[in-house]
Amino acid sequence: MSAIDSVQNPVYVYERPVRLWHWVNALALVVLAVTGYLIASPLVAPDGEASEHYLMGYVRFVHFAAGYVLAVGFIGRVYWALVGNQYARELFLPAIHRAEWWDGLWHEIKWYLFLVPEPRKHAGHNPLANMAMFLFYVFGALFMIVTGFALYGEGLGQGSWTSRWFGWVIPLFGQSQDVHTWHHVGMWYLVVFTLIHVYVVIREQRLSRQSMTSTMIDGWRSFRDDRP
Repeated sequence: MSAIDSVQNPVYVYERPVRLWHWVNALALVVLAVTGYLIASPLVAPDGEASEHYLMGYVRFVHFAAGYVLAVGFIGRVYWALVGNQYARELFLPAIHRAEWWDGLWHEIKWYLFLVPEPRKHAGHNPLANMAMFLFYVFGALFMIVTGFALYGEGLGQGSWTSRWFGWVIPLFGQSQDVHTWHHVGMWYLVVFTLIHVYVVIREQRLSRQSMTSTMIDGWRSFRDDRP
């Protein structure tokens, strides 16, 4: 039997740097969403002198720090896609050049539409998940990083590294408020994507033919049957 056909042959899929990135990235996204919401809808200022509280200043600081974590983590994830195993590259390089990848994508779509009795086995991401992560997460995260640092650079002022690298973004969108608006829309986009992602993971954990959540903890993909 091949490695993905047997209950007795788990496959080591997600290396430690990938698993670490996944959980740190998830925490950063939660922090960014909560603090981003508070920045857009500020809390009522407490009583007393504002200099004694600095509440929204702390919120913005945490937001900026989480933004750095997201950006540095993304760069690190790109690096590991170059030096890691074949599964580390799936996030950025869907195998769209392979006919069997498209066949698997169509099968997964039919599985979610209840048109086939069971899904297929996949050591890494199934093609539908692969496409969704590439189109919705990779490009969504890039959009949020670029627009976020553009707004951050505006605050730091002309001459800052963020202004030099991302200053072109604001004129591209028209004005600062337009970037704020689209950055806020992007936040809700990633929130919705994350909720769908969690739902799909739970669904696949219960209904698919391989492990899901435990694989992102210990790295090993195990299978529930010996059929191909």
